[in-house]
Amino acid sequence: MNRKLLLVTALSAFLFAGPRPAAAQSSVSAPATLQGSGAPPVTVQNRYIVVTKSGLGSVLHLCALLGCQVQGSLDGILGLTYLVNSNGILSPVVNLLESLLGIVSIEPDQVLTLPQPAQPGVPTGLSDTAPVNYYGSIVWHGYVAQPAAQIVRLVDAQSSFGLTGTGIVAVIDTGVDPNHPALAPVLLQGYDFTRNQPGASEWLDVTGTQNGVVDTNAQDQQPVMVQQSTAAVLDQSTAAVLDGQPYSDFGHGTMTTGLVHLVAPKARLLPLKAFSANGTGTLSNIIAALYYAVQNNASVVSMSFDVSAPSSALSQAAAYANKAGVILVASAGNEGTNASVYPAALDNYVMGIASTSNADVRSSFSNYGPVDVWIAAPGESVISTYPGGTYASSSGTSFSCPLVSGTADLLLQARGGLNQSTAAGALSHAQRLTPDLNHGRLDIYQAVLSRLSTW
Repeated sequence: MNRKLLLVTALSAFLFAGPRPAAAQSSVSAPATLQGSGAPPVTVQNRYIVVTKSGLGSVLHLCALLGCQVQGSLDGILGLTYLVNSNGILSPVVNLLESLLGIVSIEPDQVLTLPQPAQPGVPTGLSDTAPVNYYGSIVWHGYVAQPAAQIVRLVDAQSSFGLTGTGIVAVIDTGVDPNHPALAPVLLQGYDFTRNQPGASEWLDVTGTQNGVVDTNAQDQQPVMVQQSTAAVLDQSTAAVLDGQPYSDFGHGTMTTGLVHLVAPKARLLPLKAFSANGTGTLSNIIAALYYAVQNNASVVSMSFDVSAPSSALSQAAAYANKAGVILVASAGNEGTNASVYPAALDNYVMGIASTSNADVRSSFSNYGPVDVWIAAPGESVISTYPGGTYASSSGTSFSCPLVSGTADLLLQARGGLNQSTAAGALSHAQRLTPDLNHGRLDIYQAVLSRLSTW
């Protein structure tokens, strides 16, 4: 009897051998979640992402063979991608027996960290707190009149074409301040993958808060600037609570969400919390969030994060989104290199976005090159919404990405039938700069005009 026949015989005996061990009979909840700490590409101890073409049963059989336990589904209704916990080390190479079970890939779960923003200058607009009506919500004048908005010709596009946004834009990040007055009218509930529960409030990560408000009795409420990487106008009691490493990326998600809103103020915003306030998240949570976005009717997904190593499961999730007609936009990274980062380097499925300065040159921190970068957008001292109903300024490709995500939503409103290819084609009508920024710097007016002119 040859080796292949032996394996098939062993597999058949196993498949019909009766009740499975208790480890393989564990209950499965979806979506699964896991939280960790560290820097990429650190793996989460004994956690693996398993992709199958044969459903849950094949993964349960795999775990019965290898002594692992299914933690939950990562892809919702599809039931083809699972998070498993193993007492040992699983090989990422799929062997013949695993292949016969229907297993496509096995990869370690990874801990990711949000790209660290560059040190921003404090723009004058951050002190321009005059209230203005912006499509039905009251915002600071410095937010809507900032240089980034002028550079990309936002007002020209909004006024010339009557565009304010449509559909749903999902933001995979640290969550959002659900009570921010600029965002609340268009916010959907979202989902918190770090806790496996509905809602996506950033405040849940912060001790000493109640209902999204800092719980202090301080008498001195004079505004101050906080955080070296993010200049935010906060009262001193809030600054005291947020001082420290556990909250190094608190507000990141509210800021990226606010920049989508700046460009597409009538688009509905779907916050998906895959990262904690300290900037860490897991690959499994990101994959789960991407599937969730597609299955909850997002038209665009904004992803202001990157990881240096490719992931088969992440690539498959991106392909699934593209097949569903969902536009994917990701930051190109802040390492100042042309090395590939993901998901930006998944250029068949994702548009990677670099950062430019207000002087229209590539930011020194921005990654570059055609693998990671489709176009660039302003990403230095950008002003956006921040938890507590206030505003902040920061720098990084994280803040270039949502400007393009919002633009993709305007393109959808301008003319339906948008997909990744047609969105990329329209956005390529950008302001040409240097070759390392591929098609150039975002020009919203030209992108929309191109979309309307294509028949």
